[in-house]
Amino acid sequence: MSKAAEIDIASVSKIYGATTAVHAISLKIPAGSYCCFLGPSGCGKTSTLRMIAGHESISTGDIRLGNAVVTDLPPAKRGTAMMFQSYALFPHLDLVDNVAFSLKMKGVEKEERRAKALDMLKLMQMEPYATRRPAQLSGGQQQRVALARALITDPEALLLDEPLSALDPFLKIRMRAELKKLQKTLGITFVHVTHSQEEAMALADLIVIMNGGRIEQAASPREVFERPATAFVARFMGDHNVLTGRVVSELNGVITMEVPEGQTFKVAGAGREVGSPVDIGVRTDRVRLDAPDERSLGFHGVVSNVEYRGSSVKITVAGAGSDDFTAILSDGDYFAKPVQTGDAIALSWALEDAVLLGRVSG
Repeated sequence: MSKAAEIDIASVSKIYGATTAVHAISLKIPAGSYCCFLGPSGCGKTSTLRMIAGHESISTGDIRLGNAVVTDLPPAKRGTAMMFQSYALFPHLDLVDNVAFSLKMKGVEKEERRAKALDMLKLMQMEPYATRRPAQLSGGQQQRVALARALITDPEALLLDEPLSALDPFLKIRMRAELKKLQKTLGITFVHVTHSQEEAMALADLIVIMNGGRIEQAASPREVFERPATAFVARFMGDHNVLTGRVVSELNGVITMEVPEGQTFKVAGAGREVGSPVDIGVRTDRVRLDAPDERSLGFHGVVSNVEYRGSSVKITVAGAGSDDFTAILSDGDYFAKPVQTGDAIALSWALEDAVLLGRVSG
């Protein structure tokens, strides 16, 4: 396999007519890492992946792969390989010829390309099926063939566009583990687009969360989970509640904010002007069903939904300007003191379980 390459995206924009799909984003993807672009539909993640691949032209900015600027190079000259969502296998060719196709286009001799294709099929545990056609395979098997075909060119980076979206839930989890193992075995850079938070958390060394063509946060899964950078990240990842209000005071590294309903909350932080808008995030798994005391923060609200999840129970509460303030309790804690929809309850959390959220300049 060829060595992995760092990918450097420098002030890259994509403009379609009057619409800007990607707004001057900059990002370094370390060599040999597993990077997931994550975000809702239309956030710019697939356009960014296609610009790295060369399947989409760059409106402004540059992309470097290793030491080479690849901005104007065609896909085949970039040292990247792309695996498409649809797999795009040739129905009339057997698996060996499907995998060897790009080598045939490059004029590699038949015996050499078939030998290499068999090696790739062996890597994907698909060698016993070498003489079959794609229609004779399951979805998971077709995906392995598509991976083998992408990897036969010895790319420095493999680009994957929603590679697991067509698979059923059980196969998704199995293929997720295989992708992670494959990336570690090959040691090349993987860049993977997904709209699944769970998929990104399970796979990535680096998660890049996009919204409206901008990067909201680029960090490790743990950093994204524990310290979301913005209200969008906190809401999108689903593990923090967001309270929005205005700064009332700042003292000794603690900001006090007031929500429109009149309650005040504290968060560790500094450098915010009195009266300026502020968002804070509160970990859903750290919210307790207890009245706040002098050492904790909280409010009173009304239970709007209770969702049993087996080992945990999700309780949704309306209050403090939020319609869906969430507490995730262990099943043991919940059933020791159960609540129902319509109950008035008190919620509380510790100061250290609140995070001061930033804002992306637009």
